[in-house]
Amino acid sequence: MSTRTQSSQSLRHLCLLALFIAIELVMYLLGLGMVPVGPLKMSFLTVPVAVGAMLMGPVDGLILGVAFGLCSLWDAISGSSIMTGTFFGISPVHTVILCVGMRALMGLLTGLIFQGLRKIDRSRVLCYYASALAAPLLNTLLFMGYICLAFYQTDYIQSLVTAKGAANAFMFVVLLVGVQGLVEMLVCTLVGGTAAKSVAVAIKKN
Repeated sequence: MSTRTQSSQSLRHLCLLALFIAIELVMYLLGLGMVPVGPLKMSFLTVPVAVGAMLMGPVDGLILGVAFGLCSLWDAISGSSIMTGTFFGISPVHTVILCVGMRALMGLLTGLIFQGLRKIDRSRVLCYYASALAAPLLNTLLFMGYICLAFYQTDYIQSLVTAKGAANAFMFVVLLVGVQGLVEMLVCTLVGGTAAKSVAVAIKKN
C-alpha cells in the first residue's frame, strides 16, 4: 500500500471520527442526546458511539464514549442533572469515573463485541443490530452498576430506594431504569444497526 493511499485512509478515518463527535455534540446541544426522565436522563448518545465503534473499531468507540461521557460530566458539574450533580457534590472522582470512564468502557466493549460477532455472522447483518443493542445495554449496566458500587449507601440513593420500594440493589436498578431502558435499547438497536450497516455498505462501494 502506497504512502499516499495510507495518508488518504488515515485522513478519511479522522474525518469520520470528527463527524461522529460532532454528531454527539449537536445531539447534546439540541437536547436530543439526553432526555430527562425522572432522576435519570434517557440517553440516545449511545447511537453515534455504537455506529462509530462498529465502523472504525474499539479504540474509536472508546474515544466516542469519552465524548459522550464529557457531555454527561458537564451535566453533573453544571447541575442540569440532579442525580449526577448530587454525585459530583459527594465525590467528584467517582463522578468522573461514572460519567466518563463507564461510557469510554461501553464504547470500547461495543467495538470489541462487533469485531467478534462479525467473524461468525455469515449474514453480515445481525452483527450490526446485536452490537447496536449492546451499546445501550452496556451503558445501563455499567452506569447503574457503578452507581450501586460507589453511591448506593448515600442518603440520596437510599431515599430513591425507599421511594421505589426496592428490596435490594438489583431491584432498585430495575425499578429506576424501567421502560426508559427498553426505549433506549429499541431506538439504538434499530437506528444504530441500520445506520452502521448502511454507512458500511456506502464506504465499501467507494
